[in-house]
This record gives sequence, C-alpha cells and structure tokens, in this order.
Amino acid sequence: MSIDIYTSRSCPYCIRAKSLLKSKGVKFNELEVDGNPELIAESVKRSDGMRTVPQIFIEKFHVGGYDNLVDLDKDGKLDPLLELNT
Repeated sequence: MSIDIYTSRSCPYCIRAKSLLKSKGVKFNELEVDGNPELIAESVKRSDGMRTVPQIFIEKFHVGGYDNLVDLDKDGKLDPLLELNT
C-alpha cells in the first residue's frame, strides 16, 4: 500500500492527520513541502490545484486534507479503504 501525505512542519492539521494514520497502524510516506518548490508543484498537480497541506493520497485516491480524512473515518469508509490497499 502506498500512502503519501504532503505536509509542512508548522501545520497542526498535518500533525493531526499523521496521528490519525498512525493510530490506524499504517505506514505512510511524508513529503515535507517546506522550502521545496518541486514538492509543492507535485502536490498541487496531484491534488488538482489544491495549495493547502496536508494533501493525502491512498494509492491513486486523493483523500484531500485533514477534514476529509476525518470525514472518511467518521463515515466508516477509511478503514475499508486502508484494508483494500494493504
């Protein structure tokens, strides 16, 4: 399974998103965009123009940001998505 999360050091939502993913016992690839214009451009392209962090991808599925991740979890859709991609 491949989970990518684009983050920034100073972003509290990034910290929360990583904490939620860790609580699910999954590993993820953190891509810190601070001072890295190439990663910023990559994140914007992959997220269809979103310029905020975090931007979370499970395989090719664009979750969105922290609120989207929490909504998936509350709706019971995150665990199956993670299990499908293990």
